Amino acid sequence: MSAEEIITGTISTPARLDKALAEVTELSRARVQALIAEGLVQLDGTPVQSPSAKAREGALFAITVPATIEPEARPQDIPLDITFEDEHLIVVNKPAGMVVHPAAGNPDGTLVNAVLYHCRGQLSGIGGVARPGIVHRIDKDTSGLLVVAKSDAAHEGLAAQFAEHSVHRRYLAVCGGHPTPTEGTISGRIGRSDANRKKMAVLDKNSSRGKHAVTHYKLIERLESSALIECRLETGRTHQVRVHCASIGHALIGDQVYGNTPKPLKSVLKSLQFRRQALHAAELGFIHPLTQETVKFEAALPPDMRELIDELIRCNR
Repeated sequence: MSAEEIITGTISTPARLDKALAEVTELSRARVQALIAEGLVQLDGTPVQSPSAKAREGALFAITVPATIEPEARPQDIPLDITFEDEHLIVVNKPAGMVVHPAAGNPDGTLVNAVLYHCRGQLSGIGGVARPGIVHRIDKDTSGLLVVAKSDAAHEGLAAQFAEHSVHRRYLAVCGGHPTPTEGTISGRIGRSDANRKKMAVLDKNSSRGKHAVTHYKLIERLESSALIECRLETGRTHQVRVHCASIGHALIGDQVYGNTPKPLKSVLKSLQFRRQALHAAELGFIHPLTQETVKFEAALPPDMRELIDELIRCNR
């Protein structure tokens, strides 16, 4: 359960209230409407009753966001591809299609459910509860390496490294087109898109919203209307690689949210039944929080991405 949060600020532009609040917070318009219905939104100190109320520029708002109660995960006997494990942590090669943590719409069948079953009797407790410590996540349809803590000490040590951006993360991806230059750095604040609150976007550099994000990319191989690239992350924001690549005009092949697959490749994806973003977390390195040893793990490309790349190589000949 996360703690209750109170968001305060001022309306930047006069508009319908739910729209105005969505523009100046990280909340979706639907979430704002639900909070208004619960009497948790105030404007100039007075509770608001209607999401369609007009908000004047400069008006002070206060939104109380209740503590979130996450679904109670249960152990499930789901196979795991384990790259490394000791008494403190476990490194898993997650398959595409698996959600990391239970949430609305995905109450079970997740990585957490699988780890709870695999580590039964081994978890010394995160915050006093026998549960795995999730310190980072990768998208449902992204494959690759992810580390999970088994104890409070491991959880605290790993979380600190992720917060300091000292964790080594290297992704392999197939993007549309051939990036020019072939090597570079993409930086910019990533936050909710103004056009579509369900998507993330690179925000204006002067924006106070979002979080600073940096991705270093390098072209590895030119393919048919596409390229195999590596991306090294300095930060780990939601959808970072996908959003950054799309922002420079080279969205990932198969990305249903940020992508725009080149026409010559649509038949290739259809014939291979490739229905996910071509993104794989290939390397993960960090300082072991208990032994203080520097560790690094690698995961080979999964069969579906290897097959896609081989086909794009063949088409490029």
